[in-house]
Amino acid sequence: MELKTKEQQRIFNIEKIYVKDLSLEIPNAPLVFLEAEAPKIDMQLHIHDKEINEGMFEVVLTVTVTAKAQEKTIFLVEVLQAGIFQIRNLEEEEVTPILNIVCPNIIFPYMRETISDIVTRAGFPPVILSPVNFEALYNESKQQAMADGSDQVTSETKQ
Repeated sequence: MELKTKEQQRIFNIEKIYVKDLSLEIPNAPLVFLEAEAPKIDMQLHIHDKEINEGMFEVVLTVTVTAKAQEKTIFLVEVLQAGIFQIRNLEEEEVTPILNIVCPNIIFPYMRETISDIVTRAGFPPVILSPVNFEALYNESKQQAMADGSDQVTSETKQ
């Protein structure tokens, strides 16, 4: 029986979760605050990851939330919520799903809170984003990449 040394142990640590960028636009203020119609909310989500040091990865979720009433934009919020993760002693084929499923699942609740908070501070009712199935997004993206003959997996969604 071979014992694993400390160098061989599989490591996954959350090093930092942070807001990388935040933007709020209210192009039709102050008149939008007089609108009686409930706005239609559109959300777009993108996942990006990169290795920043050996075994250290940054994963960035970019969410753009647009609220419109008829054709008028009520508000537009874009948040880049990021995390730094230490991932060591895993096979390369194990790292990609972690970066595209596990890490976004950790970051997403922070993003939901950031968006809800900034929208409320802007004077609107809070926007609570629906949960996202990152595993389904990853699998869909993987299938699309295979169909396109590419090995690059990127995740994005619209709701």
